[in-house]
Amino acid sequence: MKLSVAFITFNEDRIIEKNLISIHDLADEIIVVDSFSTDHTVEICEKFSKVKFVQKKFEGFGKQKNYALSLCSGDWILFLDADEIPDQQAQQSIKKIVEAETPPFNVYEIAFNNIFLGKALKYGGWGNTKRERLFKRNSGKYSEDIVHECFITSEKKGKIEGKINHYTYKDIYHHIEKSNKYTSMMAEKMYANGKRSNALKIIFKPIYQFIKSYIIRLGFLDGLVGYYAAATAAFYTFLKYKKLHEISKFGKAC
Repeated sequence: MKLSVAFITFNEDRIIEKNLISIHDLADEIIVVDSFSTDHTVEICEKFSKVKFVQKKFEGFGKQKNYALSLCSGDWILFLDADEIPDQQAQQSIKKIVEAETPPFNVYEIAFNNIFLGKALKYGGWGNTKRERLFKRNSGKYSEDIVHECFITSEKKGKIEGKINHYTYKDIYHHIEKSNKYTSMMAEKMYANGKRSNALKIIFKPIYQFIKSYIIRLGFLDGLVGYYAAATAAFYTFLKYKKLHEISKFGKAC
């Protein structure tokens, strides 16, 4: 078996069907590890013959992804988030790598086209994102962080041609909901790593984040959506440090 495509999911029915259609012909098998979705994710996945659907209690993004890796039987693994769809050029590049007799690298990264509220962002730190998404089985694994996990490998990295279209949020309400969830996990991660917060960090870290995103990284060139992206990044930072302070003081976020 040449290529396993792997996902972890939770309530992804807004986009998972579009994603599965895009990679169904490319994959030999599709591994979906679901955290007991309550929407139509299960029914959608069951419509695809190549999908191996498994449910597992969520214990953090890193652990969930590594569990998905353990279920893959392909020589190569393409790991995607449910809201990430490789464009046509990327799909062709992946196919060429997987079918090559002696590809030059065992790990490949790819550039992202981050689509935020319907607009592809080019500035503010969003426009130059690259991540490892295609790799030989056993050539790396994910850190077991609860959130913002990273791919750990000692291999040199090649580059996939094309991009992944990353459809970040369906609307503002979805963004706020995910930000609240992610900042809680991030505060727990920071606390476990010995970091602490105080009033000065709660006040000034968000201000600096906005300045960095909107001015230093030229987010203003993305127009109104660029402003919103910078403002919400600042709000994310505020929530993260406020929740970290609450955990430090009360043992949990209020």
